[in-house]
Amino acid sequence: MPPDPALKSAAVSAAGGGPRPFLDLRAATLLVIANMIGTGVFTTLGLQAAAVPDAPALLLLWLLGGIVALCGALSYAELAAALPDSGGEYHFISRIYGPRLGTIAGWLSLIVGFGAPVALAAMACGRYLAVALPLPPLWLALGAVTLVAAIHALDLDLGRRFQVIATLLKLALILLLILAGMLMPPVPGALPLQPSRATLSAIASAPFALAVIYVSYAYSGWNAATYVSAEVRRPRQTVPRALALGTALVTLLYMLLNLSFLRQIPAGELPGTVEVGAAAAVRLFGVAGSQLVSVALGMLLISSLSAMLLAGPRVLDRMAEDWPGLRPFSARNRRGAPFRAVLSLWLLASAMILTDSFAAVLGAAGFTLGLSALLTVVGVMRLRRQEPALPRPYRIPWYPLPPLLFALVSVLSLGVVATAQPLPVGAGLALLFFLWLGLAIFDRRAAR
Repeated sequence: MPPDPALKSAAVSAAGGGPRPFLDLRAATLLVIANMIGTGVFTTLGLQAAAVPDAPALLLLWLLGGIVALCGALSYAELAAALPDSGGEYHFISRIYGPRLGTIAGWLSLIVGFGAPVALAAMACGRYLAVALPLPPLWLALGAVTLVAAIHALDLDLGRRFQVIATLLKLALILLLILAGMLMPPVPGALPLQPSRATLSAIASAPFALAVIYVSYAYSGWNAATYVSAEVRRPRQTVPRALALGTALVTLLYMLLNLSFLRQIPAGELPGTVEVGAAAAVRLFGVAGSQLVSVALGMLLISSLSAMLLAGPRVLDRMAEDWPGLRPFSARNRRGAPFRAVLSLWLLASAMILTDSFAAVLGAAGFTLGLSALLTVVGVMRLRRQEPALPRPYRIPWYPLPPLLFALVSVLSLGVVATAQPLPVGAGLALLFFLWLGLAIFDRRAAR
């Protein structure tokens, strides 16, 4: 039995008040930036250079990844303006395709889209901070996720301030690396930055096309503001601006950061190097640079943890408004924080950190998360046909090119993942089937 929309007001009343708008444009934009910028940009350039050994082609690679992400962000922006409510894919897919498919997307988003990434980010944070702090990485990981979750579970405004400050610190650290890399002269033997005939050959190669797909993963998180739309001031205007502005700023930062790396790492050392950020820091700041980057990456991940622990619980909070069995999770404390939803995500992530059992789940369901994003973007075109009279305060520029480009790259990337990892993809599809079957059985019993 599909959830009754009328239950939403009852759930809000039972919870002692609904979501309170507390995010302005700056906070919503920083939320997008914090979700997007993780460790990927610091670790992937060397792997790309092994397949595409040309600096202008590598920079074009990151530009194209940003364009694809911006296409997705513009598509979500139209949906966020037309259907202003929290929940991200759960809300959009439920509205466009039906509640059953939306509920599947909601559970996948909560468990795999946020639970596992929070655990991964916390574990990486623990490893980086352990370089400077004399504590086991596991303790540091649990301490980091517990501290950040407590902030967001206790006080809505405190969580917002913490998120803004943590992300501004993240941006300051990245700008420091960019400025240092750009002001110092290029190292001898660095890849030439001027385009040449080799650049055209590299762009036309198959490895370049595959690299575009993998670079797009470093831009994931551009949809973060759609999970908290109900708590954004003037969401029909603010959320689209936050999505577009945050994605554009991250694209610029990624381009400048990779340019800095290319200037400071010799061509002979770059291909295959995983810790590109650490290698560049050693060149810029000496041997202590690697420790500096480790601590900096730990701080970067604190911001990412905060962003995910702010946005992720809103999926459960939004689902609880529709499904009576989940209604307790929509409860908010006197300071407006959805403390039960935040604590639920904290428990899930902590269990994954302790058991290390989420790796298989992440591999199996990562494919299905890509399907959710693809369905949502395609849903923009479906909704235009279904409800042409629906008010759309924001419309995608150059429609339908952005959603079509995003859909094309998504289909190609899903195909690459399915070819490279058939067993995890099969497991992910099996997970989708069993979720669908379980909801179908539940609906039949509820109808009786």
